[in-house]
Amino acid sequence: MNVIVTGASRGIGKAIAEMFASNGHNLFICARGEASLYKATEELMTRFPSVTIKAKPFDLSKKEQVKEFGKWCLGFGAPDILVNNAGSFTGSNVHDEEEGSLEEMIETNLYSAYYLSRVIVPEMKKRKSGHIFNISSIAGLKAYPGGGSYGISKYALHGFSVNLREELKTFNIKVTTVFPGAVYTDSWAGQVKKERIMEAADIARMIYAASQLSPAACVEDIIIRPQLGDL
Repeated sequence: MNVIVTGASRGIGKAIAEMFASNGHNLFICARGEASLYKATEELMTRFPSVTIKAKPFDLSKKEQVKEFGKWCLGFGAPDILVNNAGSFTGSNVHDEEEGSLEEMIETNLYSAYYLSRVIVPEMKKRKSGHIFNISSIAGLKAYPGGGSYGISKYALHGFSVNLREELKTFNIKVTTVFPGAVYTDSWAGQVKKERIMEAADIARMIYAASQLSPAACVEDIIIRPQLGDL
């Protein structure tokens, strides 16, 4: 299978890429930072030499770059799985966050998934198969102080997923929204004990499992939290 993963240079995105590559699937990945992306790609190619791994840097907060990435991926053939993982975070309140925060969060966390799906979906429809995973957050289900525009964007991503699922189910295309709680990535390093929150690989395992079900079964939502609860 051909699998597209955005934001794949680190954290959850990299773990997802590793999971699919370890199971023999070809990867087409991107991230904003060129150096970190190519470093991750080199690691993946060394560990999984039998699979095809293509990488190219794109800034998915920019609509035209999103479209360009999608077309670049289609140049290698229609994908079986699309993982919309690219995103960014700003921790602040709606009433006092910096001007432009909402636009930044919506562009990166929602528009990237929206515009990339619009490029990829027509090819999935032609084959009448495919699976799209949209990586949201617990913040897309439950508001909390300091969530601000980040939470707004993740709620919006959930709405996008629900609508897309209804549109595509008759074409045998599945849409799954993933709502992870706190995951130990760079943003949490040094702030909390590693064993207190989840591993990025936990999210990757759940996504891979959902991708392996029969055509008649669709995992609509994956909600996964630390065992001891949210922080």
